[in-house]
Amino acid sequence: MSAAEQGYDVKVSVADEHWRVLIHDPRGEAVAERVCRDAAEARTFASTVRQHLYWLSAAKFREYYRLPEPVQ
Repeated sequence: MSAAEQGYDVKVSVADEHWRVLIHDPRGEAVAERVCRDAAEARTFASTVRQHLYWLSAAKFREYYRLPEPVQ
């Protein structure tokens, strides 16, 4: 089962000209953040994360992005 099927998600946000990409766990909590210098970098990184969501198992996705185990 892929990480996306497990409920992980990625979102891009901008506030005060600061772009960031957040990875959310199945409970909707942000578990990783990457600050980006501009929209292009943020969208590119988010696209890569989305591809990994679909390609990797949840365990491999957590390992790759150094995410904590989900709370049950």
